[in-house]
Amino acid sequence: MAALYFFLGLAVGLGIFAGQQYRFKKQLKKTLRSYGTNIDEEIALPLHSLIRRELLDLDRQRQQLKKDKRNWQELIEKAPIGYLQVDAENQLLGCNQTAKDLLRIDSRRSLKIRLLLEVVRSYDLDSLIEETRRTQHPQSKEWVYYFTRYTLPQDQKQDLDTQKLASRQTVESIALKGYGFPLSNRQVGIFLEDRQTLVELAQSRDRTFSDLTHELRTPLTSISLVAENLLRRLQDPERRWVEQMSQEINRLIELVQEWLDLTQLQAAPERALNYKTIQLHELINSVWQTLEPIANRKQVTLTYKGDQNLTISADRSRLIQVFLNLLDNAIKHTPPQKEILVQVLPYKSADSTLEQLKIDVIDSGAGFNASDLPYIFERLYRGDKSRKREQKNNSLPSADGSGLGLAIVEQIIQAHGGTISAKNHPQVGGAWLEVLLPITQN
Repeated sequence: MAALYFFLGLAVGLGIFAGQQYRFKKQLKKTLRSYGTNIDEEIALPLHSLIRRELLDLDRQRQQLKKDKRNWQELIEKAPIGYLQVDAENQLLGCNQTAKDLLRIDSRRSLKIRLLLEVVRSYDLDSLIEETRRTQHPQSKEWVYYFTRYTLPQDQKQDLDTQKLASRQTVESIALKGYGFPLSNRQVGIFLEDRQTLVELAQSRDRTFSDLTHELRTPLTSISLVAENLLRRLQDPERRWVEQMSQEINRLIELVQEWLDLTQLQAAPERALNYKTIQLHELINSVWQTLEPIANRKQVTLTYKGDQNLTISADRSRLIQVFLNLLDNAIKHTPPQKEILVQVLPYKSADSTLEQLKIDVIDSGAGFNASDLPYIFERLYRGDKSRKREQKNNSLPSADGSGLGLAIVEQIIQAHGGTISAKNHPQVGGAWLEVLLPITQN
């Protein structure tokens, strides 16, 4: 009887063991299939062989991933564009050598200080990172980075020459463009592009062109005086030729003066402005009266919306120059018997406490070409034919534009601490110039 119970228990135990082995083998096959193994073709192999082979394969994949990671790290380290990465707390996780050179990050210090703000003190870089993290979309930003120096206690015992070098470095700057990309776990990766060479090239070009235009002003004025004297002594048809020549000389003089104004505003805006308290409605109305004879030819009218008593601290002559350009352009591109809308409203942005005036100039024309919008305020840029001066075949160009008008407008607005943007109005369809100006002088 005892033998019967023994064999019965043995049979039950073997059955349970066989069942467990079957379930284990089934689960193992399922696991191996999840790694891409064709277990059905190799069912004859022992399970321990399959496991050993899969472990070896996983180890090879791990080694390949480590190699790929090392290659990518070397590639980023040697890249000609800077790269840095921060975590959710803005701790610096790492940066390549180009980023260290661009931002002058001390390798010794960057290993000891992990917070980005302690390594790189740049508000623009911080705002780019925060905007990228907040939107979870790629962002870009251009700024000028001014070098500052963070001194560790152990670095304070440097020699006098090194201290002098550090003091010189604090006043240096570099033009940068940053591209922010959101990563997992609220980390952010930033690529940094050195724009200093392009900025210096543009500055050199502008200086050369400004010097040239300055030298041209005197001979052009002399030629203009000669042309005026000739006009009094000639008869037609020679007189008409000299009149046409005089018009073109005056256009060149105007172009030279506008370029010099633009250069002066860009180089020293604080010396180019004479601030006074101005009633904006009165100023716009006086500008319109100047342009009214031109507007009357097309029966174009001006509509002003806003408080007529709003005042602003600004340079009156420069603002007249702004609205002469904006309203003159609006008249040119507004169809006959249509209107131009000027709307003035107090404005306060969500991220600023600065009180501003928002001035919208909206015409009833065809609007800007979408491909032209990014370049509207560039010097000498001429876009779509519908929004640039017309020329007749076999005739000299008219004198109604130099290509610098909107560039000068932008410089004047920026010199006042404001901004200007160009777009097309969604309802009217015409060109929409939006100006933001601080109400009081900074």
